[in-house]
Amino acid sequence: MDTALIRQLGDELFDALSERRTLTPLTTRYADITVDDAYAISLRFLDRRLASGEKLIGKKIGVTSKPVQDMLGVFQPDFGFLTDAMQVADGTTVSLKASGLIQPRAEGEIAFMLKSDLQGPGVTREDVLAATEWVAPCFEIVDSRIDKWQIKIQDTVADNASCGVFVVGTRHTDPRALDLAAAAMQMSKNDAPAGSGLGSAVQGHPAEAVAWLANTLGAFGIPFKAGELILSGSLAPLVPAVAGDRFSMHIEGLGDCSVTFSE
Repeated sequence: MDTALIRQLGDELFDALSERRTLTPLTTRYADITVDDAYAISLRFLDRRLASGEKLIGKKIGVTSKPVQDMLGVFQPDFGFLTDAMQVADGTTVSLKASGLIQPRAEGEIAFMLKSDLQGPGVTREDVLAATEWVAPCFEIVDSRIDKWQIKIQDTVADNASCGVFVVGTRHTDPRALDLAAAAMQMSKNDAPAGSGLGSAVQGHPAEAVAWLANTLGAFGIPFKAGELILSGSLAPLVPAVAGDRFSMHIEGLGDCSVTFSE
């Protein structure tokens, strides 16, 4: 794709977010779009968000676990960027309208807060754990600016890895104090069971997923910076959310997190 078209599509995604509307899948409109094109579009989308006053505070990994890959029909991981406007406090109520959410789904994840820089290639799971200040339970509320979630890998990559908002629990735990791969998550929606999973659902260990992202971004010359949050990917299938829904989760050894939705 040429630069003008990449800018146009990044602008379309930003406008769709701002106006709470969806777009026809990019892969339907442009059959030859590549993953590299999609990442270039996502960077234009991010530039528009930063120009509007948002600040970059971290990165996220998407489509890391088999249940999510099977659900979405996307079979390789991707990544996106987190801004301060995407973060909401644990236990609060999120307005779908005010937050720009269109067709949200909840994911239960483990968030990593970095205390030192990391840059690939060559980053290992052990490097990630050594560079992490704390981990915490996290809801990522994924969302798609693509109509009816009809996404291929290029669509979700361009759309900032389908990120909406995220909620990080207030309990912070040293990741070396427990086996994150064995950490069991239980998630509820309106007090009914809504999913469960282990840390090992994410590439065998959440820190492996974070290392993958550090190495992938390293190939583009993009580092992880101390003070950034990294969301490591969903431990269970995504659960749709509408106004009035309340989600809560408990991850063994890590604590709790919750979020409620309103119009």
